[in-house]
Amino acid sequence: MSVIRMGEMQAAEGKTEELRTFLLSIIPIITGSAGNISCQLLHNQDDPTKLVMIEVWASADHHRASAQNIPPEMLSAIRPLLGSAPSGSYYAEVVAPK
Repeated sequence: MSVIRMGEMQAAEGKTEELRTFLLSIIPIITGSAGNISCQLLHNQDDPTKLVMIEVWASADHHRASAQNIPPEMLSAIRPLLGSAPSGSYYAEVVAPK
């Protein structure tokens, strides 16, 4: 069964577009990683500084391993764009019994 990773971020003041551009730039790296099924970026309609990345993976181990595909200098470039520490959790789909 696949695993859904939801990562939540909030842009630093005046950095929303830069954060959005950065996150869009890493989606091809994410979707090119082993075990990735899909990835999409969403922004909160009430507060566009809040962004959520929803990634579907074959397993949580695949997600954890994919972090190695993002160059360290790219990861350090995100820090000044964030207004607070990002958060993320793994989710499993709830399926109705047959």
